[in-house]
Amino acid sequence: MIIDTVVAEKVSELMLNISGQIDSSVALIRDSCSSAEFESYRRAAGRVMGEILFEILNPLYAEHPSLKPPGFE
Repeated sequence: MIIDTVVAEKVSELMLNISGQIDSSVALIRDSCSSAEFESYRRAAGRVMGEILFEILNPLYAEHPSLKPPGFE
């Protein structure tokens, strides 16, 4: 996927930050909206986070295992 370790590390950091922000947005919706809105939003956010994981982070860590954060599974 990405050969350059420095670039791969930056991408990893960015994707983990983005995932954290998406997770925070789910908490915001949970605390601020109806349960129907929350369930709909949570499913959509989960799809986005799944794409980040399966299409970017997993291939990145397969190529650069040293970049994989501790406990990341």
